[in-house]
Amino acid sequence: MHVKPTATARRTRGFTLIEVLVAVIVIAIGLLGIAKIQAVALSSTGVASMRSLAALEASSLAASMHADRAYWGSGAIAAPITVTGLTISNAALVTAGQCEFGGADLPCTPTKLAAYDLNKWAAAVNAVLPNAVSTITCSTVVNAPIDCTIQISWGENSVAINAQGASAAAGTAAFNTPTYVLNVEP
Repeated sequence: MHVKPTATARRTRGFTLIEVLVAVIVIAIGLLGIAKIQAVALSSTGVASMRSLAALEASSLAASMHADRAYWGSGAIAAPITVTGLTISNAALVTAGQCEFGGADLPCTPTKLAAYDLNKWAAAVNAVLPNAVSTITCSTVVNAPIDCTIQISWGENSVAINAQGASAAAGTAAFNTPTYVLNVEP
């Protein structure tokens, strides 16, 4: 004997196509959200990496400045030194001496050693930071400890989590060109 199902039993037997489509849409929106969070996390990691590299490069120049106190601590650097890519603004520091072991300029003068260190440093910064512009400013106060400021700015791309963050990032140049500053007393 065959029993005919009632109308209520027919409606509860399975999923309808509309229910399946709604479930697929909900899952797709969730996966898109996870993908956006992943992109922001990856961008943040890249930004943190660049900032760490800037700190390391500034510290390496500070160590070179400590090693060559005869030049950096003399107070003879009147104008700020700007390093853009491999171009150095101070004419005395443009030509690096051959201060390596076996070089032609041994023993190095303090100016040649500073030029050598600054040229090597500029090449290192240029290799790890995109569009880097560095400024080294030293005080020239007589009878006072000389202090120098190393400022490194570079360009970076980052991802915003929402439209408000994207419009704020586009409106502020400081967001796209971060700056790292280190004060040094050679």
